[in-house]
Amino acid sequence: MDFSPTLSELEHAAEIVYRHMLATPQIHWPLLSARAGCDVWVKHENHTPIGAFKVRGGLVFLDHLKRDRPDITGIISATRGNHGQSLAFAASRAGLSATIVVPKGNNPEKNAAMKALGAELIEYGSDFQEAYEQTAVFAAERNLHIIGPFEPPLIHGVATYSLEFLRSTPELQTVYVPIGMGSGISGMIAARDALGLTTKIVGVVAENAPAYALSFAKGEAVSTNTANTLADGVACRTPDAAAVSIINKGADRIVSVSEDEIPHALGCYFTDPHNLAEGAGAVPLAALLKEKDQIAESCVGLVLSGGNVDRSLFSQVLKTPLGA
Repeated sequence: MDFSPTLSELEHAAEIVYRHMLATPQIHWPLLSARAGCDVWVKHENHTPIGAFKVRGGLVFLDHLKRDRPDITGIISATRGNHGQSLAFAASRAGLSATIVVPKGNNPEKNAAMKALGAELIEYGSDFQEAYEQTAVFAAERNLHIIGPFEPPLIHGVATYSLEFLRSTPELQTVYVPIGMGSGISGMIAARDALGLTTKIVGVVAENAPAYALSFAKGEAVSTNTANTLADGVACRTPDAAAVSIINKGADRIVSVSEDEIPHALGCYFTDPHNLAEGAGAVPLAALLKEKDQIAESCVGLVLSGGNVDRSLFSQVLKTPLGA
């Protein structure tokens, strides 16, 4: 698999994305900057048509699929939400059916969003990994094309937000990126390298879902038995080996944030720039606040990867005093 796309390849992916959506904004927020003690720029992927960065990957992947395999009539994939919304959104525009496998007890609001975009949902397993492993069975039964969470066209697609971010704010010294299955941070590394920049890229995981942090420390993929975090978009327990290789070569470090630090960051996003973030979208801010003393007086980018927070979680966030 080629995960070192050229600048022209990323620009071609951006052309595909812009047929269906506009570039998202990157905004310097004074209150967040004051809170963090540095210049903070936020890349607002919560402002895409599905409220998350994943839509870019789905659009590019299905554009490639339709051209390479015109015989395919339907796709299948597993998700906790945003990846499924992305594929449902893109499949409806490509004239394909989308079947999405989600774990039992998945966020009902994300389930509703996927259905509204035209997906057929199947609930299976207790977590993402079990749902993901079952997709092959359903694909064979229904003659559907499987889309994994980490494939080259997906990476090229999601890398377009990083291309926008780094081109518009090349002064960024450090960018914090959440890690779910690794597509977002891999795209950021690809865009930085294609642009010839030296920006430090910091991956962020939840302490309760440490697979990629453990993998970074060991230099190879390390799985965990559980990934129980309120930030469902980073709830990975079996990392992708290709993603681990890219991250270990291209990231500066990985920061783990706690189940207390994540909702605090959600509250900060709502209080300071009045934006909604989901758990995974808030972990970069949580990591920045955790490291604020060591990056003082620098220019920092945060990837707000999505805003699809569920109502019950956010209501609890609003009831909790924010503090400093």
